[in-house]
Amino acid sequence: MVFEKVRKIIAEQLGLDEKDISLSASFEDLEVDSLELFQIIIEIEEEFEVQIEDAESIKTVEDAVKVVQEKFEN
Repeated sequence: MVFEKVRKIIAEQLGLDEKDISLSASFEDLEVDSLELFQIIIEIEEEFEVQIEDAESIKTVEDAVKVVQEKFEN
């Protein structure tokens, strides 16, 4: 469920088809620049009502999903 929501946010921000975004995709592979990544992170924070402190550590879609899941575990 978290992955699907994160994937949707990324797809909307980048204008991509959701099926083209895999869990293992890096933001570099998706050709995301720093401003786009910042916008994606803000959208994730708003969607899940979490605060992501270490945004620089998010390099892949999976990293973003794990950060959200960890926030719910704590």
